Amino acid sequence: MRVFENANYAFIANRRNAYIFSLIVTLLGFASFFTRGFEWGIDFTGGKEYVIRTEVDRPVGAIRSDVDRALGGAPEVKRYGEDLLVRVGPDVEGNATEVGEKIVAAVGDGATVAGYDEIAPRFATDLQRSALYAVLASVIVIFFYVLVRFEWTAGVGAIVSLIHDVLFTLSLFSLLHGWLPFSLAIDQTIVAAFLTIVGYSINDTVVVFDRIREDRGKWKNMPIEEVSNKAMNETLSRTIITGGSTLLSLVVVFVFGGEAVRGFAFAMLVGILLGTYSSVFIATPVMVDVQRFLARRGDKRFKTQVA
Repeated sequence: MRVFENANYAFIANRRNAYIFSLIVTLLGFASFFTRGFEWGIDFTGGKEYVIRTEVDRPVGAIRSDVDRALGGAPEVKRYGEDLLVRVGPDVEGNATEVGEKIVAAVGDGATVAGYDEIAPRFATDLQRSALYAVLASVIVIFFYVLVRFEWTAGVGAIVSLIHDVLFTLSLFSLLHGWLPFSLAIDQTIVAAFLTIVGYSINDTVVVFDRIREDRGKWKNMPIEEVSNKAMNETLSRTIITGGSTLLSLVVVFVFGGEAVRGFAFAMLVGILLGTYSSVFIATPVMVDVQRFLARRGDKRFKTQVA
C-alpha cells in the first residue's frame, strides 16, 4: 500500500500510552472477572443436549426465540445436519423428559426428539481445566519457538504480547456480556478462537522480529529503539494488508453467519485487531525495554544498541 510506503510513525516513542491503555482495560477486566464473571456455555457448566428432528425448515433465530420463551432460559440452537441441536443449561427447570417436551412443543411442526445427552458438571469442570491448559501450553511452546529463533528478550516480548491478547479478549467478554445483542458465552468454539488468536498474533510478531534482526545486520551502530521503529514501519504495509483482508472475511461471517457463530466471529475480530496492535505496541516495545534495562545494568551485549 503506497500510503505506508514511506511510513515513519513513532511506535516506540508512544509505547507508554499503549501500556497504559492495555493496563486500564485489563484491570477493568479483572474487576469484572470477580464481579460479573463470564457467560459460560453448556460445555463448561453442564446441562442437557437434544437432537430435534423436524421436517419444516424454519429459521434458527425464530426457533431459538420460541424455545427461549418456552424454557425461560437462553438455549443454544444450531443446525445439526438436517436436524436441530438444542442445548440448555442446568438452570432450566424440569427433568430430561419434561424439558424435551417443552422444546418439541416450541419447535412445533411435528418435531420429535431424535437424541439426548447430558453433560455432567464434573465433566464440564474438567473441560474448563483442559481449555486453560491448552491455552497455556500454546503460549509456552510459542515462547520457546521465539527463544530459539531469535533471542530471549524477544521471547519475553512475545509471551507478554500473547498473555496480553488473551487477557484483553477475556476482559471484553466479561465486560460486554449481557450488553451486546448476541451471546458471548464461552464454549469450546471460543477456546478454539483464543488458540487461533495466539497463532495469528505470534505470526505478526515474528514478521516484525525478523525485520528487526535483518535491519540490525545493516545498521549495527543504530540504537535498538530506532532499529525497531524502522522495522515496524517497513512491515506496516504487510501488516495492514494481511490484517485487513482477514478482518473483511470475519466481518462477513459476523454479519451473515447467523447467531450460532457470532460469538466466535466477535472473538476473532477482536483477536485480529489485538494481534496487530500487540505486535507493534506490546511485543516489540517490551523487547526494547528489557534490552534497555539490561544495558543500564551493564550487559555488554546490549550496551552499544541502546541510545
